[in-house]
Amino acid sequence: MIENVKNPLVMLFISCGLASCAGGDERSDEDEYGAESRHADCIYEPSVRGYTVLDESNLIVEASHRRHYHVVLQRRARGLKSSRGIVFDSTTSRVCAGFSKISFEYGGHRESIRIASIRELSPEDHEDILIQFGKKEPEIKQTPAAHDVQGAEVEELDPAADDSSGN
Repeated sequence: MIENVKNPLVMLFISCGLASCAGGDERSDEDEYGAESRHADCIYEPSVRGYTVLDESNLIVEASHRRHYHVVLQRRARGLKSSRGIVFDSTTSRVCAGFSKISFEYGGHRESIRIASIRELSPEDHEDILIQFGKKEPEIKQTPAAHDVQGAEVEELDPAADDSSGN
């Protein structure tokens, strides 16, 4: 066994294996985001309960268990806001970014647009995106600017006036 370890090819193979293991734990933020986004890139179609059109290329899809997904289309969908509804075009029961499309009718013809990305939203992200697209008012109200109030005025007393009272 020790003789095999002295072989340069075997040593190279072992070294490469150890180097890949050592570097395997280090992940960049991009790798983690990529893995997370791949995990959230699909919606189980039977769980869809509704949707909200944010603009001509952004939707929020509401699914069961109070989950919300931000769906971005590959191009603008003119007439999406005034359509009666959307249909997901998918070969399976999963709606996935890059493969699935949405279809809707507008002005008498059917439009079909591929989905560019799908991201599951946390409750905070859901509220933030609604505020960002003007679909919800922020809960924290700005305090109004201070303004002058008409009322009693403060009178300053002159200390010299007290001396004139006869003392």
